[in-house]
Amino acid sequence: MASSFPYLRQDFAASLVVFLVALPLCIGVAVASGVPAELGLVTGIVGGTVTGLMRGSSIQVSGPAAGLTVLVLDAVRTLGPAALGVVVLLAGLLQVAMGLLRWGRWFRAISLSVVEGMLAGIGLVIVAGQLYAAAGLSAPSSGPARLAGLPAALGGAVTSTATLVPLAVAAATVLVITGWRHLPRRARAVPGALVAVLLAALATALFDLPVATVRVNGVLDAVGLPGADGLSALTDIALLGTVLAFALIASAESLFSAAAVDRLHDGPPTDYDKELLAQGFGNTLCGLLGALPMTAVIVRSSANVQAGARTRASRVLHGLWLLVFAALLPGTLEYVPLAALAGILVHAGWKLIPFRGLVTLWRGHRGEALVLLVTALAIVTVNMLEGVLIGLVLSVAKAAWDASHLRVDHTDEGEGPVRVGLSGTVTFLRLPTILDTLEALPRDRPVVLDLSGLHHLDHACRAALESWAERHRTGGGPASVHLHGPPERHPARPADA
Repeated sequence: MASSFPYLRQDFAASLVVFLVALPLCIGVAVASGVPAELGLVTGIVGGTVTGLMRGSSIQVSGPAAGLTVLVLDAVRTLGPAALGVVVLLAGLLQVAMGLLRWGRWFRAISLSVVEGMLAGIGLVIVAGQLYAAAGLSAPSSGPARLAGLPAALGGAVTSTATLVPLAVAAATVLVITGWRHLPRRARAVPGALVAVLLAALATALFDLPVATVRVNGVLDAVGLPGADGLSALTDIALLGTVLAFALIASAESLFSAAAVDRLHDGPPTDYDKELLAQGFGNTLCGLLGALPMTAVIVRSSANVQAGARTRASRVLHGLWLLVFAALLPGTLEYVPLAALAGILVHAGWKLIPFRGLVTLWRGHRGEALVLLVTALAIVTVNMLEGVLIGLVLSVAKAAWDASHLRVDHTDEGEGPVRVGLSGTVTFLRLPTILDTLEALPRDRPVVLDLSGLHHLDHACRAALESWAERHRTGGGPASVHLHGPPERHPARPADA
């Protein structure tokens, strides 16, 4: 036994720690997503026992993620709860296809600023939405209205006993979680989020606090294959955009989590294509069961590493502990206040916002910081998919601008031809600078345009320079172009040299 599982003791201990971290998060993410709490446990079980068995990353742990609550809640509102399983199923199949096509590695080409902006935007939406939930209030549907109405909502909440008590429970939960990390290491072996939930449940039971608690109907009652109501959503064109958003964002979050986890341990690195395939199979099964979508979650994964996990056995065992809990102790969830779960998610959402990283980025790379900010604000003001697409377009435009290095040397000795030399890598983004320089040249003097220093000249620039050379010749001043290399690679052939 020991030779077959040489790290069983380490993995067993780590699995218990990850189980204790995952339990309140699975429940909290489900409640925040607008679905029964049991579905969060189902996704955690699948993430451990199915995705955990597959190859890709040996250490990171999958389950329902706070980063997807915004997408899930929006999908439930627009398409209906019955359509959630269909969306997750199709997103999982899309992930499987991307994994088979070996597209996993390409997710590493996404700008880190876009990913951090995506997480920051998700964090802002989660914090704003869960602050309303903590006070037992309904949050406005749009992001701007949610943020704008938050001060008035919280101000009114502290003056009413009905809203003040759950708000106090949520605030106490956040304080316990943040303060727990300052305790001795032995005490921190029990996750702060679990302690906060247990204390909140105990206080609610002892003092009969007027707060809403989790409703439990049983895991088997909550799961089920997509029915006719869910399949009817296939005719809704909005479903395709939701599926694409689920697949892309879940994949990006999982694979960037894998990159972060790889830096935390010295074991085998992640195979990105296999990890994407594993995530796809997990989401396909979650869709068939009507459960929440899954991603690899950095909080559980880092806890797994810090607890000493060495192999996939730890994450599989954590899934089994979730299964045992769901089968034997689901009734205990009815003692958990919803306000405590809101506090956990407020803390989780706040941690997604990279305050220190943004300050550092602004000092050294303001362009990247702007990409991060625009992506986050677009997610808050528009929606998840369009916000990420805006960030991607902006990052590509910035990369194209940075890659387009142009140097213009202008020499005019008063007699003879005017000499203009272009060097570097030139794209259409630099056309205004080039044409401003050329069109300011005297029309009655010959011009030598030296392109020998160019490493790259795109089609738009070639066409623009050809047009300028033709206008200059017909305007009365002979244009002379000094070339090095094959003439067909440059904008114009020598004229009147």
